[in-house]
Amino acid sequence: MRVKLQLVMCSDDGQEEIITDLVTLQKDSQRIEHLGLTLWEAKQLLNTVQQRLLQHQADAFLDACATCPDCDTPLKAKGSHTRTFRTLFGTFKLASPRLFLCPCQRRKTTTFRPMTSLLPESVAPELLLMETKWSSLVSYGLTVDALTDFLPLDVTLDIKTVRHDTLKIAERCEAELGEEQGSFIEGCPRDWGNLPLPDGPITVGIDGGYVRDWEAKKHNFEVIVGKSTLAFTRDKDEETSSSKRFGFVQTVDTKSKRRLYEVLKSQGFQLNQQITFLSDGGDSVRDLQLYMSPEAEHILDWFHLSMKLTVLDQYAKGLVHCDQTLGEEIRDKIERLKWSLWHGNLSKAFYKIDDIESLIYTFEETYPKFKQLLKAVEEFRTYITNNRHLIPNYGERYRHGEAIATGFVE
Repeated sequence: MRVKLQLVMCSDDGQEEIITDLVTLQKDSQRIEHLGLTLWEAKQLLNTVQQRLLQHQADAFLDACATCPDCDTPLKAKGSHTRTFRTLFGTFKLASPRLFLCPCQRRKTTTFRPMTSLLPESVAPELLLMETKWSSLVSYGLTVDALTDFLPLDVTLDIKTVRHDTLKIAERCEAELGEEQGSFIEGCPRDWGNLPLPDGPITVGIDGGYVRDWEAKKHNFEVIVGKSTLAFTRDKDEETSSSKRFGFVQTVDTKSKRRLYEVLKSQGFQLNQQITFLSDGGDSVRDLQLYMSPEAEHILDWFHLSMKLTVLDQYAKGLVHCDQTLGEEIRDKIERLKWSLWHGNLSKAFYKIDDIESLIYTFEETYPKFKQLLKAVEEFRTYITNNRHLIPNYGERYRHGEAIATGFVE
């Protein structure tokens, strides 16, 4: 079977102007791999259509610029050049002549390039979008592999090009950020009450991690990442949730609160909307979430809290080898401490911490890691004291299906 594909260009009134043969395919129908278009054929077709369409559009634009807009006098050409334009479906060279300006009006220059106004950049916005989107998910190398596998991109697309384009978009986004503010709460309760009915509650999880420095291999730097999840949107027929992510380097970024606010703003956030922040209670992330909303609820991440208890229990396992009865008693108190915190009962929790600390002094001479254990208990007490206002009744929240940990950020 012979398949011939044509591109038909029509004028605005529907009249056919140009008919161009694109590709001619010889297709069999005897085996499964013969059915439909192959990936290579589809890429070839897209590339050819893109080339013909771009050429037609560029010619139409240049024809419109070939006469003076004031007196309709044809403009003379000074020189003929080309512009390279990278798109999702290939890289193409387009004519970019330099024209003399008409002397009928006083002008600052004598020549101009019409294509400069049509192509302020040499890369199509959609290609920049795909490069940036994939680069935010995987490495630059995998981004190149994915794009070239499924799109008829030029073979010159490489890691350096993708990295350059991605960083350029990142710098543009950075430049569009507003000024940093200590507080984003504006107005008064009366103003907030007059706001329209908000969308569903927003849950924001914030976590940090250390990344090894590429140049100074012995050094690490902290990266703060987060995810904002909107439960539902009221103006849509179906109540569907949506999520947005953000990240920054705490020691470098000077607009971290503004960055978080812009993420919330992009989700339609209002000051009368319920919002919950979950974090590990560290100073770097605790200050970030403050003064964002009068309706904000701040919660200490249960995962980080329970992991600190797990560390204490690991030490307690070593105590069992020194004194099994007392060691098991301490482990039991750590388990009870965990349940007190699970139910948000801080008074009992502090009592149990004091009890555990008094018991471990029995092992001061017999347990080799006594100093480390004592330090861990004291640090845990300080951690709970500093974040006591962030500890809710986790069990109640869990039973109601509400978030208690930042695991969804990962």
